[in-house]
Amino acid sequence: MADARGYRIGIDVGGTFTDCVLLRADGTLVLEKSPTTPQDQSGGVIAGMARLAEAEGLADVDELLSRTESIVHGTTTGDNTMIQMSGANTGLLVTKGFRDEIEFRRCYKEDIWDPTFPGPEPIAKRRVRLEIDERLTSEGEVDTPLDEEGVRKATARLRAFGVTSIAVVFLHSYVNNAHELRAREIVLDEYPDVELVSLSSEVFAKPPEFERTSTTLVNAYVGPPIVRYLDRLQNALRDHGYTKELLIATSSGGVATPSAIGRKAVATIGSGPTGGVVAAARAARSAGLGDVVSVDMGGTSYDVCLVRDGRPELKGDWNWRHRYCIALPMVDIQSVGAGGGSIARNSNGQLTVGPESAGSEPGPVCYRRGGTEPAVTDADLLLGRLDPAGFWGGRLSLDVDGARAALAAVGEDLGLDAEETAIAVVDLVDAHMTDAVRRVLALAGADPRALDLVAFGGMGAVHATTQAAALGMKRVLVPKAAPGFSALGLLTADHLVDDARTLLADWRQADLTKLTELADELQRRATSELDAAGVPEERRRLEWMLNLVYPGQTFDVPIPMDRTAGQPITIAEVEVAVAEFHRRNEEARLIEARAQEPFIRGVRLIATGLVDQPNLVSLEPSDTPAEPIGRRRLYAGGSWHEHAPVFDGESLRPGPPIEGPAIIQSRFTTLILRPGDHAIVQPNGDVLVEL
Repeated sequence: MADARGYRIGIDVGGTFTDCVLLRADGTLVLEKSPTTPQDQSGGVIAGMARLAEAEGLADVDELLSRTESIVHGTTTGDNTMIQMSGANTGLLVTKGFRDEIEFRRCYKEDIWDPTFPGPEPIAKRRVRLEIDERLTSEGEVDTPLDEEGVRKATARLRAFGVTSIAVVFLHSYVNNAHELRAREIVLDEYPDVELVSLSSEVFAKPPEFERTSTTLVNAYVGPPIVRYLDRLQNALRDHGYTKELLIATSSGGVATPSAIGRKAVATIGSGPTGGVVAAARAARSAGLGDVVSVDMGGTSYDVCLVRDGRPELKGDWNWRHRYCIALPMVDIQSVGAGGGSIARNSNGQLTVGPESAGSEPGPVCYRRGGTEPAVTDADLLLGRLDPAGFWGGRLSLDVDGARAALAAVGEDLGLDAEETAIAVVDLVDAHMTDAVRRVLALAGADPRALDLVAFGGMGAVHATTQAAALGMKRVLVPKAAPGFSALGLLTADHLVDDARTLLADWRQADLTKLTELADELQRRATSELDAAGVPEERRRLEWMLNLVYPGQTFDVPIPMDRTAGQPITIAEVEVAVAEFHRRNEEARLIEARAQEPFIRGVRLIATGLVDQPNLVSLEPSDTPAEPIGRRRLYAGGSWHEHAPVFDGESLRPGPPIEGPAIIQSRFTTLILRPGDHAIVQPNGDVLVEL
């Protein structure tokens, strides 16, 4: 057993498997998986830790956690809540006249060509969206005092309707939140059992109004289920002796404490895949690659992200997730319903694959857990891409005959036998995933032929070379920890506090004293959170930004500001930021607009607590070619290969390349090489495939 002091554990809960990665003190990794438990995800987390303990030769989870320094967790609770629309019974208190703003959706429609396309299921139905007589000016002055009796009556009405979570969104509260704070006091006084009162001034303290309303509503809706889940998980960890702070991944690529997540649970939506993107950026740098596309294929979804200049694209203010606008900074990941569990069906004479997934319960037919509809995993198994005896580290014997019968049943009316159906299923899911990559790159103006592919997730390597070839790419990087790459990325993600405060003014007339006060408030909150996470002073980095817009623009443009923490913001610092704002506008739009004077919309702080990165062990090179551990029939590159060599991915070392067609088989994933591909093992164990 390796030196067990100072374990760090990363956990990513997926739709099918829960991935657990343990980082030892010597820099080596242990990867384990356990089936996700949809009813209570904490069960799958503890089961995964039990497997880590077993792999380390420890007695139980208690002994493992007694030697653990930190745990970072990415949760899909928020996403699952929105997908299933199973959140808290949510009500909304708004300024009089703004009751129906959430329905307008800023004219955004997912299918602009279908006039009958329905709107999303409302988080708060109209009968529990109640108006309060109050109003502030855009400068934060009281125009209409808060009707406190109206708040009491509205609270009683919401309680009578069974509302358990309340969002409060008052006009211009981002400048002065006194009315929202008082409304919360009244709500808690009248309804002490309410699960959550979510204030827009705490969730998204910025204009515009619609984005703030939508984000706050989503926060109120997903907050209670997330808090309940985190409470269960923390209690389970405490029962096993873990007393340190559990860190939670956020959608911006960092981590936060449970107390911070309790106030802004919406920040966890889309957080799970961000860990993989963060790790993919580091892996690409290590392999000497330039700009890349990261793709994560698990059991349920396929997640795509463009990584430029070593950093994933971060998108703010206009993120639509689960048909609602969430105006928080998010790593720009696009997902489609395509994974190993995607179900294949004969739909009125047409073969379809996904987006419905078999998940972990019952799973694909070959799992022997009661599944009756074939999935992509069944097709890959029949095409020789998966080892029936080696799946899930040899813990699950796959049912080849069951998969064959299920695929034959789907293909019967289509005139296809089982193998032909399997080929069609794989071709179709590959087309879905390749189109997803094309959409992401087209929107970013990027040419796939100038990019490389970084593939991870349990099924990513199985399909990666086919997709890269279809996109015109020349190289594919498959990290050694690919099956648990998102968990590894979460483990190495820096602690991140990203917050802003609003001040509206022409930059030449802005109250710099007030702007400095807002900046100091941001710094105090960030310091408090980094203190709670145990980040030492020397590991903290502050990045200040000034939010600027041209007159009439809707969304802020954050411009770096060279501010010394604790010192007043000066006019010289603002002038530098304004000049950079003009320059960036000209560079992006090729339009000179210096005659227009921008408006300040506020100040933003990104506070980062740096996390020690793993110093992974380098593998000893070998001069002799790798020897296959067996051979099997394989479908790859559009044809069958009767005796394709199978290599043990765990024992490969840097050395002569492996030529395709071939199979590189690891405990939790498999890399398929087509004819003409050759794979080169990197010093850190990652595999770079030249197509």
